[in-house]
Amino acid sequence: MVDVLAQRGNISPGRYVADFCAGLGGPARYLAHQYGALVTCIELNPDRAFGASDLCERVGLARSVRIVRADVARVPLLGESMDAVISQEALLHVPDKKAALAEAYRVLKPGGRLTFTDWATHVSLNDADAQSMWRGIAAQSIQSFVTYPQLLQAVGFRDVQTEDLTSEWARILEERFAMYRQLREETQRIGTPSGDSDFYRSYARLVALVQGGTLGGGRFTVQK
Repeated sequence: MVDVLAQRGNISPGRYVADFCAGLGGPARYLAHQYGALVTCIELNPDRAFGASDLCERVGLARSVRIVRADVARVPLLGESMDAVISQEALLHVPDKKAALAEAYRVLKPGGRLTFTDWATHVSLNDADAQSMWRGIAAQSIQSFVTYPQLLQAVGFRDVQTEDLTSEWARILEERFAMYRQLREETQRIGTPSGDSDFYRSYARLVALVQGGTLGGGRFTVQK
C-alpha cells in the first residue's frame, strides 16, 4: 500500500514529504528507508507522537523522519515546502476534512501531489451506523466517493484520480476480524481482558457494511 502511495506521489530520494495523521510513523519510516525521502510526520495524539519519535531513534532514521505533534487542520509547516503529502487510512478520524485538505494544498509546492487512502461511502450511512462507527473506531465526517473529489477540487487541487479499493479491503477486513474474533474468544476462555466491546461490535458492523457495498476504501491522488 505504501509503495503505491510512493508511486502516485512521485516520491524519490531527497523529496520532502508530509505524512498527515502519521500515527506511529510506519509508512514514514518505510518511505525514508526504501525511497530516501525526508518525511515530516504530523500527529496530534501525544502518545503516538512520542512512540513514533522513539521508534525512529531506535532504527536510526531520526535524521530522515521528524515528528511534529500538531493538528492536520493547522499544520506548522511553511507554505510550498513539501513535494508530496500522504496519509494512510487515517483521515477518517479528522472532523474537518476540508481544512486538512486545504492545509495539504498550502504546504505543497506547485506541481506537488497529495495521495491518500481513506474510508468512503458508496451509500450514505444511516444514523445508527454512523453512531456505531463513531463510538467504535472514531470515524468522523466520513465522505463519499462523490464528495471527496468535490472537497479536493474546492480547495484548489486538480487532476483528481479515484481508485476504488473496496473489494480488496473487504477481503483484508474479513481476515483481520476472524483473527481478532479468535483472539477475543481465547482471552474470554482464560478470563483475561478481551478488548473494548464497542470496538468489537463496530468492527463487526464495519465488515458487514463493506461486504454489503455501503462503505468502502478509496485511494485519491491529486496535484497542486
